[in-house]
Amino acid sequence: MNQPLLQVRDLSTHFSTRAGVAKAVDGVSFDVAAGEIVGLVGESGSGKSVTGYSVLGLVDAPGRIAAGSVKLDGQELIGMPQSRLRALRGRRIAMVFQDPMSTLNAVLKVSAQMELAMLAHGKPDAAEMRRRSVEALAKMGIPEPERRLDSYPHELSGGMRQRVAIAIAFLNNPGLVICDEPTTALDVSIQAQILVEMKTLVRAAGVGLVWISHDLATVSVLASRLLVMYAGRLIEEGPTAQVLRQPRHPYTQGLIDSLPSRAAPGRDLVQIPGATPSLTNLPSGCAFRARCAYATDACGTAPERTFEGERAWRCHHPLHRSPTVPATS
Repeated sequence: MNQPLLQVRDLSTHFSTRAGVAKAVDGVSFDVAAGEIVGLVGESGSGKSVTGYSVLGLVDAPGRIAAGSVKLDGQELIGMPQSRLRALRGRRIAMVFQDPMSTLNAVLKVSAQMELAMLAHGKPDAAEMRRRSVEALAKMGIPEPERRLDSYPHELSGGMRQRVAIAIAFLNNPGLVICDEPTTALDVSIQAQILVEMKTLVRAAGVGLVWISHDLATVSVLASRLLVMYAGRLIEEGPTAQVLRQPRHPYTQGLIDSLPSRAAPGRDLVQIPGATPSLTNLPSGCAFRARCAYATDACGTAPERTFEGERAWRCHHPLHRSPTVPATS
């Protein structure tokens, strides 16, 4: 079996606050293969973005990576000197952030920002940088890419700016790209276009992609595998179609039921009761039990990770599951 492109094992990221230690990421483990698109979903505050930042070593004080391992192509990133990490970022691993206006430099033309990204990892001449920049923008569906290179970010629409940010992430042909809710602020039609372009890029380049989102509808058309996160932990994972068709964890079922498309006309939208618990004061056992209709006394103890084929979950009362399949931790 080939080694995964990205291997994350027991990753824990903590933040020291006046209220105590917030376990934003708590023992998270997953793999990403080359050419695979993995969706990471959950409510705001579940730890999705911090997981992405932790993989790239972008966690600043008062945060710290408390434990775990992150390997890219078998190379350990945790504990790697910042100088070496900077050399990898943008070349072997890249990230696309939610707000392109905070990613792009408002006073530099698009061409200058793309050139800086290339010069950080090589010494291409001006003609090569221009050619690569035009190709990258064209792959993202930007019309008249030559002309757009001479634009400033404020002269572009939100969708165009995000396309530029994605094009910059792919400029140096990284093996892994992490996208942190990059289409959240865009209208539905622009989202759909970018998703199609992303799938085409991943297929053509064999890039591993982690797509972080709270939008199950978006992830369902993009990712082949789904990771569901709650209160800093992965509580369910598996092939996207299987997870959405027959979720094992009640929280995943709640996310699916909350989709506006599932609401009957004239009826109130369904929502998961309660709120995510404070990460500085998590309840014992299952963190979701106070919001769960299936909770029993057994949920006062932390559920072990259970495996069934390509599926895995943490729940004492899994849904849609054959009673003949034994649980293993």
